[in-house]
Amino acid sequence: MSIQHDPQHSRFFEEVPGGTAELVYRRVDEHTVDLLHTTVPVAASGKGIAGQLVQAAFDWARGTGTGLVVHCPYVTRWLERHPEQRDLVRRP
Repeated sequence: MSIQHDPQHSRFFEEVPGGTAELVYRRVDEHTVDLLHTTVPVAASGKGIAGQLVQAAFDWARGTGTGLVVHCPYVTRWLERHPEQRDLVRRP
């Protein structure tokens, strides 16, 4: 998998069987983005792609010093399995 970041369209994405998997965000301010929703086509579900999208977003945030607000239910569940990443999460 090669997750790509498309800041112009505020998303992390990957072309997968059945279409495009993506994690969409919106910029809150200069130092914070809000992770809104994750979508994976049915044909590619169950292969860990959503988790890879989230990991890519957290890696990017950590590397750029960007804080994250989480409104995506999948990201909320992912954080339960990855509590070491919670330091990047800001209150809305």
